[in-house]
Amino acid sequence: MDVVTQYAWIVWIALILLFVVVEVTTLELTFLMLAVGSAGGLVARLLGSPWWLQIVIAAVVAVLLLFTVRPALLRALKQGGDPTPSNVDALLGLRGTVVVPIGDDAGQVKLTNGDTWTARLLTAPPGPGEPHQALDTGAPVVVTAIQGSTALVVPVGRD
Repeated sequence: MDVVTQYAWIVWIALILLFVVVEVTTLELTFLMLAVGSAGGLVARLLGSPWWLQIVIAAVVAVLLLFTVRPALLRALKQGGDPTPSNVDALLGLRGTVVVPIGDDAGQVKLTNGDTWTARLLTAPPGPGEPHQALDTGAPVVVTAIQGSTALVVPVGRD
């Protein structure tokens, strides 16, 4: 047991390094708090505390940091995020105009952002004997979903 207490500082340094490496890969601040807790255990070791007290100090520091400091840090990090939708999310709800008629086959729409997309109508399939809905060139539409590289659109009334 004497060997364990004599070299406990190496265990604490190894834990700190392990937690820091894991934190760099996860970026959730959980393992950073565990690393700081382990640093508390290392400090307790350097001050001559017994091994059981080192573990208690490391655990208490880590738990306190996890429940007090980590939530505040996560809020601060997420506060600066850009709320503007991007990629596919930016297309949902965008209006456009049919440039190639949409019927049974896909057509094309030109969206208000300037993009031209292959488009299909987002409608329930017609029942037996019912005609397929079609949109002619110039019909206004709105994007309701993106499926692969095809915009699913619904017709809208003219403003």
